[in-house]
Order: sequence, then structure tokens, then C-alpha cells
Amino acid sequence: MKNRIVAVLIAALFALPALAQTTTSAPAAAPAATSSNNATGKAPLAIETKEGFWGRVNPFARKKYVQRQLHPVADRLNELDELTAGNTRSIKDTDSRAQAGIKLAADKATEADQHAIDAGNRANAAQTTAQTANTRLTGVETAVGNIDQYHPINQAEIRFRPGQNVLSKAAKEALDGMATTLKDQRGYVVEVQGFSSGHGQTAIGNSQKMADAVVRYLVLNHEIPVYRIFVVGMGNAPKTDADGKTIRISGGRVEVSLLKNNLDQLASGSAPAAPADQPQTK
Repeated sequence: MKNRIVAVLIAALFALPALAQTTTSAPAAAPAATSSNNATGKAPLAIETKEGFWGRVNPFARKKYVQRQLHPVADRLNELDELTAGNTRSIKDTDSRAQAGIKLAADKATEADQHAIDAGNRANAAQTTAQTANTRLTGVETAVGNIDQYHPINQAEIRFRPGQNVLSKAAKEALDGMATTLKDQRGYVVEVQGFSSGHGQTAIGNSQKMADAVVRYLVLNHEIPVYRIFVVGMGNAPKTDADGKTIRISGGRVEVSLLKNNLDQLASGSAPAAPADQPQTK
């Protein structure tokens, strides 16, 4: 009899945990409306509101029961981990694109600044070139305007004895000093005027002979083109001194004047300068 009672008690003890487990595992009533407004987009986990025989803590809970209770939580945690990792990747990708866009914009801005600087430099260079061309054009216009204006550069006076038309040594040296500078020169003419004492055609003829002697020397000894020489016999024409007084001299003389225009300045592109009077060479 005792053995039967012990067996019944042991059976009761094993039956109580199962009854308690069955009671506590009953699902709670589903709420009337579930909200999916959360990170995972799923309904929140249901919380059991009923308490079993042992309350909320069942000291006799089996391992499978515990695993069954924790499995939804573990799944939801895994979903949250995946969602967090996805958000992290999205944030990094967005940040990378933003940084790339900022760098591209900065590079474009730097390139635009460089283009602006280059354009400014080209504009300054063009302005400088225009100013230089304008200055050169002004000089050329002045030179062209004065191309037919000849200015005295050098002068020499050749003396002759009465009745003679032969050049003396001093006269040749004076002509040599004047003609040496004319080699390879352009835009010049030589003016030769002969003067002689006497009267009428006789004086004019003598003055022409003396002037011809000077021209002959310049052409033969210094190869000055004849078309650059203008010669005239003035006879006994009066001469005016520095004070404006008319003077007459005895014997004969030839005045040789070297005159130049602005052709050299026009060829070199420089602005023409006003010629200075040169002292006479005797």
C-alpha cells in the first residue's frame, strides 16, 4: 500500500510541471490592431499577460520551451543587426558620394579660377600689344607725314681761289668727312650751291663749274648716286649773316648741305626725333 502511495505522489510531482508549462505557454490574446511603424516594418512581439501555475518564472521549464520562447526574439535581433548594417553601408555610401561631389565641385571651381586667370593674362597681353601697335602706328603716321620733309644734318663750305675750280686738300678732307657717313644710308639728299664773285652769266658759269667739281668728287670718290645730288650755280647771289646783314665775298665758294628725312625712323619703327642743327664744317 505504501508503495502505491509513493508512486502516486511521484507521478503527481511530474505532472505538475507539465500542467504549469501548458498553462503558461498559452498565447495571449492578439491586440485589435498591430502597428508596423518600427525599424523592421513588422508587428512588435506579443507579450504574454497570463501567468501559469508557477507565475512568470517556471522553475521546471524545459530547454525546448525556453528555446521556443527565445527564438522570435533572436530572429528579431538578427533582423535589427542586418538593418543596422544596411543603414551603416547606406550612410557610408552617401558620405562617399557627398565627398566625391564636393571634391569634383572644388576641382571645377579651381579649374574655372585658372581659366579666369589665363583669360585675364591674355587680355592684359592683348592690351599691351594693342598699346604697342598704337604707339608704333602713331610714329609711322608721323614719319609718313614728314617723309618729304628734309632737315639739314651736316654742312660744309668749300673755298676756291678766284678764277679756279680745283679742290684743295682741305676741301677734299671736308667732303670726305661728310660723305663717309652716307654709306648704306637712305632718305638723304645732298644740296650743292656754288657762289662766285663777278657779274651776270660769267659769275653764274664760274659758280656752276665749282659746284660741278664738288659733285664730281662725291660721285667718283664716294659713289654717291647722282640722283641724290641737287646742284645749282648761284653766281654772285648775296649771302645773309647771322645778324641778317647782306654780305658779299671775293673769290668763289660752294656750300654743301646734307639733308635727311624720316625714312630710317619709318623702317625701324621708332618715333622720329626733331633734327638738331649741326655746326658747319670748313
